This record gives sequence, structure tokens and C-alpha cells, in this order.
Amino acid sequence: MDLDFSPRHRAFRAEIRDWLAANVPARPLAPMDTPEGFEQHREWERRLHADRWSVVAWPERYGGRDADLVEWLVFEEEYWASGAPGRVSANGISLLAPTIFAFGTPEQQDRFLPPMAAGDEIWAQGWSEPEAGSDLANISTRAVRDGDHYVITGQKTWCSRGAWADWIFCLVRTDPDAERHAGLSYLLVPGDAPGLERRPVRRLDGQPGFAELFFDECRVPVANRLGDEGDGWRVAMATAGSERGLNLRSPGRFLAAAARLVELARGRADDLDPSLAEEVARAWIAAEAYRWQTYMTAARLADGGGLGPEASLMKIWWSELDLELHATALRILGDRAELVAGAPHAEADGAWLDGYVFALSGPIYAGTNEIQRNIVAERVLGLPRR
Repeated sequence: MDLDFSPRHRAFRAEIRDWLAANVPARPLAPMDTPEGFEQHREWERRLHADRWSVVAWPERYGGRDADLVEWLVFEEEYWASGAPGRVSANGISLLAPTIFAFGTPEQQDRFLPPMAAGDEIWAQGWSEPEAGSDLANISTRAVRDGDHYVITGQKTWCSRGAWADWIFCLVRTDPDAERHAGLSYLLVPGDAPGLERRPVRRLDGQPGFAELFFDECRVPVANRLGDEGDGWRVAMATAGSERGLNLRSPGRFLAAAARLVELARGRADDLDPSLAEEVARAWIAAEAYRWQTYMTAARLADGGGLGPEASLMKIWWSELDLELHATALRILGDRAELVAGAPHAEADGAWLDGYVFALSGPIYAGTNEIQRNIVAERVLGLPRR
């Protein structure tokens, strides 16, 4: 494999680096899971979109730059290295959009993609249910067809960005008599649809990063179904592949965290325990390894290959890497590790602690790592089921 970047990719890197240097806010935005912060992050998405940086890998007709996978990975590296704000639109542009490109009608693509790219419509994910556990095929929220509409009844929980999002993409059961994976459909639900109630769910940091959704005969047009009726499992697995693989957690996020970790350790080099120095080195190496493994995957996709069950391997890698990066930082900080934002002497205004608390959820969301290990064992390694 040629590990050097082409002149085109180097020029692309220089262009986005210059733009970020001129445009990244001088001060951090308010947390995106507050009403004020949500709108501040929406405005940042609009600024990105104005110069066609919000969805670089999309076609130009939808606000993108027709960037290839390598250019997208370069963009992500520069974006995270710059300290730019988090992407409040990630559920839409990283998870739903690839699914709309694959399964949406031309009318759906023209309706949903432009406002998604512009930050005018932010999306939440409505899959998990209180009684379904980690088994997505066990969902029970029903959608009964009534003419040109579906009537939805049921409950969703742990809906990321669900407190403030404009739209929710949901998996519902349209055939209650079908077995498990069959009889499911994928619906796009307006956040203000009659019969839909949203209740914010607060995280450990007190911010409403999630929401419960209650559907009481909520009516959604049949035109908002993505894919065929009863084919929702196949459509949802395409979204899950994006969530676990390249799209949601690019290496740039972890390369930036690894670089900050190295700087943290260097600032304490005189009294740093050798075992912690070794942990820092291992974490940095793991982030670099994930980077090059992802470029290898991108090369395979560019040659016409598919992502497949290897996405589960990538999900295990990035989620456990994220956790270890932040846990190592907290061990280096010692008795200052638990200082929260605003506290005197808090390192990076508590960013390492905030990152660690968020990283704790990584092995759980997008399918628990226990489930992912089963997928890797059976579908990648070919081991027998037990």
C-alpha cells in the first residue's frame, strides 16, 4: 500500500486547514444538548454549509464537494485537530444520509438531503425501546397503515439528540404477525407530528442528550417510509453499518485526542510514572493503527468492495480506544482528574473528564461490544455459534 498522499489530497488538506484557521470560533460554543448550545451548533453547521464544508463527500447538487473517501478522511483529521465544534448534525449526515442515498427515492433525496446538509433540519435516532434490550429485532412500536398514512403507537428511548431535533428516523413494526426481523419498516417522523410526545432524558452531566418518545396514534405519511414496507431491517442494517464503521467515528477524532494526550504527558514529563508514559505510547500507536486500518478500508471500498461485518470490528476498536485515551489522561491528572468545567485548576476546563464520561457509553451504543464480538466471531472469523 502507498502510504503517501497525492498532490490533490495535500492541496485539499491545506485548503480545509486554512478555512478552519480562519473560521473556528475563538471560544467554545455552549454544550449542544442545551437549547442555547443546540442552536449555536446549528448556526455553525450553516457556516460550514455556506462554504461547502458540511458534507464534503456528498454530490455537489446536495451541497457537497464530491470528495472521495480519502479526502473525507483528510477533512476529518483537520477538523478534529483544529478544535472545531462537535457536529450536532451527525445523526443525519453520518447515519441517515448514506441510507437515503442507498434506499431513498429521488423525491426523498431532494426533500431531505439539502436541509440536512444546511443544518436547517437536525435528526434524532429513534430505535431503542424499553423492553427490547440490545435486540433491535425485538421492538414492538407498531405502525398501522391507514390510507396514505401510518398510525404509530408505542415508545422509544435513548434517542440521541431527541430533545431538540427537528426529525426522527424510526424503526417500527408494520406486520405484528411476522417473525422478528421481518415485518419492520423504516419511517421518517417530523419532530412536531401530532401524537408525538418527547421527554428529555438527562445524562450524568445533567444535559438532556437523549429523549423518550411516546407515540399516541401519531400519523406519518406513507411517503416518509424509507425502502419497502417490511424491509426495514435491511434498511436499518445499512444505517448500523454507517454507525459502526467509517461514518460516525472517523480516526481524526482519536488522532486529535491522542495528540492532546501526548502534550498532557509532556507537560508532566519530570514526574510522570514510567508505566503511564507507556500507556500514552500505546494509546498513540493504537490511534495511528486505527487511522491506517481505516485508510485500508477506504481503499477497499474505492475498489468496489463492501464494508460488511468488518464494521463491527471497527466499532469495537474505536469505542475501546476512546475510553482508554481518556482513562489514561485521568490517571495522569491524578487528584485533579475529577475537577469539572469551571472549577479552579481544572485541566482544559474539565474536557478530559467530560470526554471520559461520554466515552463510557461507546461500548454500549451502536450495538453493545458484546454483540459486536459475536458478529466478528461468526461472520468475520467463521466460528460456530454457541
